[in-house]
Amino acid sequence: MTDTIKITQVKSCIGSTRKIRATLTGLGLTKMNKTVARKNTPEIRGMLTKVMHLVRVEE
Repeated sequence: MTDTIKITQVKSCIGSTRKIRATLTGLGLTKMNKTVARKNTPEIRGMLTKVMHLVRVEE
């Protein structure tokens, strides 16, 4: 398991619930096609399961 993962937002959060939008903001994703690198922790993995339909994950 690598210690960082790259997360890219590929779909818009328009029409999503407030919790989903807050989760994307918590991950640091604010715009389409923005890529961020985060540590591979259980907390980040839990956030990713909530927004898996909006993001692409690379390890």
